[in-house]
Amino acid sequence: MTLNMRKHYIDNLRWIILLILIPYHTAQAWNTWGEPNYIFFEGNRLISSIIVFFSPYFMPLLFVLAGISTKYSLQKRTSKEYLVERVKRLLIPFLFGTIVFMPIMSYIGDKFNYSYNEGFLKHYVVFFTKYTDLTGADGGFSVGQFWFLLYLFIISIVSVGIIALLKKIIFKSEIIIPFWFVFVLGLPLPLISEWLSIGGKSLVEYTYFFMLGYYVFTNEKIMCKLEENRWVLLSIGLVATIFNIYFFLWIDKEYVIINAITKYVSKWIMVIALLGLAKRYLNFTGKVSDYMNKRSFLFYTYHFIWLVLFQYILYGIIGNKTFVLFIGTVLLSYLATFVCCEISIRIPVLCFLTGTKIKCIADAETTRGVGKTAV
Repeated sequence: MTLNMRKHYIDNLRWIILLILIPYHTAQAWNTWGEPNYIFFEGNRLISSIIVFFSPYFMPLLFVLAGISTKYSLQKRTSKEYLVERVKRLLIPFLFGTIVFMPIMSYIGDKFNYSYNEGFLKHYVVFFTKYTDLTGADGGFSVGQFWFLLYLFIISIVSVGIIALLKKIIFKSEIIIPFWFVFVLGLPLPLISEWLSIGGKSLVEYTYFFMLGYYVFTNEKIMCKLEENRWVLLSIGLVATIFNIYFFLWIDKEYVIINAITKYVSKWIMVIALLGLAKRYLNFTGKVSDYMNKRSFLFYTYHFIWLVLFQYILYGIIGNKTFVLFIGTVLLSYLATFVCCEISIRIPVLCFLTGTKIKCIADAETTRGVGKTAV
């Protein structure tokens, strides 16, 4: 891709995925498989279906998009410039979020789940000295949603070395990949999904998705084939996803092998289907996309703390009214998150701490159309 031919569908698909984070993370308060959460009410299969619908391919797709963005970023930056930018865009926001937001969320989790009755300042010390399951639901240390920034930072560093090595050893020019081989590339997923895994998040698997984004999905011929076969791929992916939900949530008997197959088919086919759909329908720019692209990073940073706060507050006001709690939390969290984005984007120090390239609205307008390296 030349510098004046920006692939807008990459940016648009990213912010659309990030918008789903609020209902996705809100639903975790009703998960039926016993996963610890800052706020936990009771298991609800219908609400849990939201999580299971997106979870197989949600994060893999973000790492694929990050790999694609890296390919284009390294066309106009040296490896050193790229890594310096990764520090600014990923490491600093990771540290900021972990130090500032996570102690608040962990404190609420301790109060709600374990009836902690001391003040926040005392609990701030507890947060940095209590290490248990790293979820933060029991008041212990956690990096929360900021694990994504940490993983992406590590993967970015490792990948620069891998890319440089492969250029010397193997890839002297663009590799030619037949379309059928794209389906083969999904086969290793069940084998690597637990390698270097922390809390079910495999560093090896996400590095694999990142590298596929870099080498495979920047290939225009492959992307055209995905676009051409988008509806067939989406149909297969949705069928696998629905069966995954059914076998995981809606029947009491365990079908481990069938469930595993549907999960991994959903994970891979939905990733490539959504890439094809995005190339066909999301390769545009406009007021809405421009607005969201400039605030997507801020949205990711602020969304989770608001939904945890609103779940805690609303429960205290209306009690355990499941669907009112869910809908109320989602709507209020969207509102509060966007308000925070508007405030933050106007304050340079907050832009720096959250990894936002735009320092203020005025700067954003003057840099309209200039290429960005997104996560």
